[in-house]
Amino acid sequence: MSGSGAPRADLSGARGLRVAVVAASWHETVMGALVEGATRTLEEAGASYDLVRVPGAFELPVVAKALAADHDAVVALGVVIRGGTPHFDYVCSAATDGLTRVALDTGVPVGFGVLTCDDEQQALDRAGLPGSSEDKGREAVEAALLTALTLRGLSPRGSVGFAS
Repeated sequence: MSGSGAPRADLSGARGLRVAVVAASWHETVMGALVEGATRTLEEAGASYDLVRVPGAFELPVVAKALAADHDAVVALGVVIRGGTPHFDYVCSAATDGLTRVALDTGVPVGFGVLTCDDEQQALDRAGLPGSSEDKGREAVEAALLTALTLRGLSPRGSVGFAS
């Protein structure tokens, strides 16, 4: 299990941060659980958020970049399940490279909650459903918020990223 050994995040300083959650629509069950885990975690942390849906994982980077302009952090959620063609590799690569570029180009942290799975069961196990072994929606939010707080501590102006 990839989630074993993960530290518990202290999100006490995240109150008031503004976060964008951009979530793919493909695979309603998995995506519903990822969004639920993400939004529940944001509410627990006291961060405000906007939720924007896109068709699939390929569309996440362009919308994440637009949202980074006026948010302290972005959380990208999606699921790509391997099929019998190279489509899986292209979509996974485009989403990963694109979201990395968004973070580096904007200076705004992007929590990576894109599941790249060999089969549907792996996605269900990571989605944060009852009985799931992991909650990647929660983990993506924790990563984004903690990175935003780290950037706030590094900034001489006390702002988060470049989206002040």
